[in-house]
Amino acid sequence: MTKQPNLYTFPDVSRLAAALRQYILSAQSDGLKRHDAFRVAVSGGSLPDTLSKALLTPSGGGGEDDTVHWDKWEIFFADERAVPLDHDDSNYRLLKDDLLDKIPADAPKPAVHPVDVKYLDDVQEMADQYEQALVRSFAAKDAVKLPVFDLILLGCGPDGHTCSLFPGHPLLRETDAWVAAIEDSPKPPPKRITLTLPVVTHGHRVAFVATGAGKQEVLRKIFDSEDGPGLPSGLVNEGGAERVSWFTDQAAVDGVAFPKKSSL
Repeated sequence: MTKQPNLYTFPDVSRLAAALRQYILSAQSDGLKRHDAFRVAVSGGSLPDTLSKALLTPSGGGGEDDTVHWDKWEIFFADERAVPLDHDDSNYRLLKDDLLDKIPADAPKPAVHPVDVKYLDDVQEMADQYEQALVRSFAAKDAVKLPVFDLILLGCGPDGHTCSLFPGHPLLRETDAWVAAIEDSPKPPPKRITLTLPVVTHGHRVAFVATGAGKQEVLRKIFDSEDGPGLPSGLVNEGGAERVSWFTDQAAVDGVAFPKKSSL
């Protein structure tokens, strides 16, 4: 039997955030054991706000297993828009406002890799430069075919897109590049860069966060319909299988028939 992704469902966002914290800290522990670092890719949307709820609120258990070791984090962006870093459409700004600026002043800070804004007018060069940043981190000692993130944190759009990988777009067939440019995004702004599908599906762990009744239709399509596996988020499910976990609230999965789990 083909292994399947995990669909976790919680009564509300606060309990989702508590479980997401547990999951992220487990991934952190694995990363530190592997290479004394925690390499993460994050996307935008409502995800940074949920990450803030998860990571800045201790579970109450205390101890080493409940500690965010920010100084070991290396944060990349699963996708980014070709806009200045202080622009409203910037995923970097979103993460900075919702999470990074809220890390306590006396806590260590993560290493964060924004795009190089020198290349806003040349999105292909921006993608190439961002890929080189990944090479420096993931292939400094040995050549690797693909970077393998400890954790990739994603959202899912109402059309099933994730990162800046959109349904039916030629970029879904990209197999060589780690980072690709897109100049015709169906969702504005049109110029972006994105991790490619092979990079996303090769993460040690991949987590989607999808909340609210507005996600019902697309989640039913991804998990229950014949069209689901062809959508970008469905392709991540297919490629990552049991390494993929969805964190949802009850409103988002109302009517979804796929088997759900209520705890990690």
